[in-house]
Amino acid sequence: MFDYIVEKSKTNKNILLHSCFSPLIIKIIADEVPFQLSIISGDIEVSPILNSKDYDFTLSATKKAWLNLKKATAPPGFQCLSTMRRTQNLIVTGDIIKFNQHLLLLEMLFSNIVPDENTYRRPAPAKIEDIKGQYIQLTIEGTPHRLYFEEAGKGVPLVCLHTAGSDSRQYQHLLNDPEITNNFRVITFDLPWHGKSSPPHGFEKSIYELTTNSYMSIVMTFLTALELENPVIMGCSIGGRVVLHLALNHGKSFKAVIGLQSALFAEDRSLGEATPSDLLHRPDIHGGQIAGALMAGMTAPQSPSHERWETMWHYMQSGPGVFKGDLNYYFVDGDLRNALTDTLINSDCPIYLLNGEYDASATPEMGYELSQLIKAEYFEVMKNVGHFPMSENPEEFRRYLIPVLEKILHNQ
Repeated sequence: MFDYIVEKSKTNKNILLHSCFSPLIIKIIADEVPFQLSIISGDIEVSPILNSKDYDFTLSATKKAWLNLKKATAPPGFQCLSTMRRTQNLIVTGDIIKFNQHLLLLEMLFSNIVPDENTYRRPAPAKIEDIKGQYIQLTIEGTPHRLYFEEAGKGVPLVCLHTAGSDSRQYQHLLNDPEITNNFRVITFDLPWHGKSSPPHGFEKSIYELTTNSYMSIVMTFLTALELENPVIMGCSIGGRVVLHLALNHGKSFKAVIGLQSALFAEDRSLGEATPSDLLHRPDIHGGQIAGALMAGMTAPQSPSHERWETMWHYMQSGPGVFKGDLNYYFVDGDLRNALTDTLINSDCPIYLLNGEYDASATPEMGYELSQLIKAEYFEVMKNVGHFPMSENPEEFRRYLIPVLEKILHNQ
């Protein structure tokens, strides 16, 4: 395991030099056998003999867990350090701030998220995509906004909602898929504060927090402004949660809803030192790097490397505090465990659910539990994808999505 880390460090010297904010001394435990890993000025030294007691933090897991992490296609729950924490296969103790300051570096050393050097993408001829991007001015809950949206295709409106802390670029592959756009008018927009949708005037006087009511209001105002009749709404993560709230409160307005990575609730299940609640928005941690590093652990090792990195990049560009504000809805305000979800049984709005097998947040088990509770129209576990199926592995995702879209068309 540790020879593997040293070998990877040799091929990523520049990354180490730019990513290590300060010398690191890490204690690593495998089945109670300790090792020391030192990173100084881009050089790594691994020693089975401990020569320091001043460890920055300790990473503790079983030998089997470390070996699973090393695999090119690690099993679900072991694809990254952050995932191992979520699934309680890794315990982190010590300086948790320093651990998170260097999480992207650590993931690149321990996990298989470094770009594959053998991947060669041949130059493509210049091409203008059949996607139209526009801005729309509208008032949401009494506040003027200017939202950016894109669309392609014709037919049944298919409105796609992006994940927390990201933006509508996640759906670029759907917008460029003629098999989908021949029958669906695919529309995706950036939530306020996200992507090309700026915050409203005076945003500097407030703290951004997404709530159930504000999220539903944004979506319904947008649909009304575009005069969309009987659309299909598809959302992922927070979008996969809000489609359930929308079905509960506005079900008759939709032809169907599709929940990607949907679950009744979400929570941090990590063991070890408690993670600060302000992790994503504090001056001593790079907000973009920590967001990208955490999302690396939400993708699947089978997903193409360049797609995984682009998915992470979208998170690295999020505005200060925006990801954290979205998680107010995901972890707190949007919790559906106390909602009247039984009213979704035999709902006028068919609910289709797809959950990725590598998602440690809205797990396949949680998706299945939800589907049984509300007697969903359809549920399936997507193999070889994680929390971002439409962006991390678009080819695999469409294998699951197109049959669902066909079912919706045939139910007209």
